[in-house]
Amino acid sequence: MPGELTDWISRLYRDPAMAGMGQAQRVADLNLGLGWIYYGLARLLRPRHIAVVGSYRGFAPLVFARALADNAEDGRVVFVDPSLVDDFWTDPARVSKHFAAHGLANIDHHCMTTEQFVDTATWHGLGEIGIVLVDGYHTEAQARLDHEAFAPKLAACGCVLFHDSVRERVSRIYGADRAYTHTVKRYMDALRADPAWQVLDLPFGDGLTIVRRAGDSA
Repeated sequence: MPGELTDWISRLYRDPAMAGMGQAQRVADLNLGLGWIYYGLARLLRPRHIAVVGSYRGFAPLVFARALADNAEDGRVVFVDPSLVDDFWTDPARVSKHFAAHGLANIDHHCMTTEQFVDTATWHGLGEIGIVLVDGYHTEAQARLDHEAFAPKLAACGCVLFHDSVRERVSRIYGADRAYTHTVKRYMDALRADPAWQVLDLPFGDGLTIVRRAGDSA
């Protein structure tokens, strides 16, 4: 076990990158912001697998992994990020060391796009996924692709979370010459109009939307 949760959060925030990227965190009172949603849902649903698409420095995968460790049921995080922002996720040894520094060894990183991942034996061998977080390239088309890629494996009562999903804004994370507009909200609007899905916006930080199949029950 990686220690008491409060102490773990304190150590997490020794890395300034863990307090940014629109997750509504606050270091002063060790507040995980939207991370509490990640942690709470993982503790409540107790899934065997959680999938995370995209993360700048691993805040969401780490919080999910901590919750799964606290569940003590051998849950694992499947983390897909092709490291297009910089080279942070390109070295497997460095990635493992990064997660191990936070006391966690239950995150499996795949340095590839979702399109590539769904063609792997790992994807085909995955069982049910209880939670999916979509936080990669923030366009309507990519959010749809990420959702549709993992939806067939979504467990009953499972949910899909979309970050940067409540407003449109310009991002320059890939460089000033590669600025683009976040349009995930447009996909959320489309899902909201589809009676097959329940959709809840949380307009905190850069926003989080929780999506689940209508009528699903435990």
